Amino acid sequence: MAPGVSNEKKREDEQSSRENSIHLCNPHLEKMKEDILYHFALGTGTHDFPALFGDVKFVCVGGSPSRMKAFIAYIAEELGLGSSGGDYPNICAGTDRYAMYKVGPVLSVSHGMGIPSISIMLHELIKLLYHAKCSNITIIRIGTSGLEPGSVVITRQSVDATFKPQFEQVVLGKTIIRSTNLDEELAKELLQCSKEINQFNTVIGNTMCTLDFYEGQGRLDGAICLYNEEEKLQYLKEAYDSGVRNIEMESSVFAAMCNLSGVRAAVVCVTLLNRLEGDQISSSHDILVEYQQRPQKLVGYFIKKSLGKV
Repeated sequence: MAPGVSNEKKREDEQSSRENSIHLCNPHLEKMKEDILYHFALGTGTHDFPALFGDVKFVCVGGSPSRMKAFIAYIAEELGLGSSGGDYPNICAGTDRYAMYKVGPVLSVSHGMGIPSISIMLHELIKLLYHAKCSNITIIRIGTSGLEPGSVVITRQSVDATFKPQFEQVVLGKTIIRSTNLDEELAKELLQCSKEINQFNTVIGNTMCTLDFYEGQGRLDGAICLYNEEEKLQYLKEAYDSGVRNIEMESSVFAAMCNLSGVRAAVVCVTLLNRLEGDQISSSHDILVEYQQRPQKLVGYFIKKSLGKV
């Protein structure tokens, strides 16, 4: 091979390596002797991140600690890395803020409810993956939402409460607008996986991310409600007509932060109720449990397929 071609290939390989690694948008971190991930109860001075997390390729995040523990048990059995009823210790046992579990190349982390909670978790998760020297990472949020019950929605882009695909972050008193697009190819791969499973309806659509569960989502059953049912229904229909297929409270900052960090990401949520018919979740416990397992089944199948285990 000619020297020029060899050098070009080397540059391409180096560029590919950079593109597939975690990108930190913070030059100040390089000056720190130790990075303490306070809300994880982990730190670079006390833990060997490459040894603990260097083999991670898939990170699944969700609101509830119990749901993320259930997911790690599920994926362990699916990948043949554990048995039913196996014990998976909480890596973040030193704090009650978040829970984290790991099996093989899969990390499962809880993020709580709402933009502030998932934002804090993501800052420390992204730094953890960077310090662990992880590459080719896929992060998927699995969760619950509302609009059409039982359907699984793979997010194309997260939109705000005015249906704009953007996340507003106030930094030093100034409003910063960040993109909320998610990886289109990853969404298509997940949709194809759902077709192969063929167990429940799955669609790709926009996800509306709101600042709260009640007024922000047009509910009539909160402690404060200064609009009527007709106004609520008109708003939800406008949302649907704009391409919104589900509503939740985390996807905008999730998409924005993953974009800035160069991480391939997706949001996969099941819908629990039809918001055009009511506001309260009244389905039986068994039905809700089955609904909540649908994103886990889809993402679990995707991970198995990606690892050549299907």
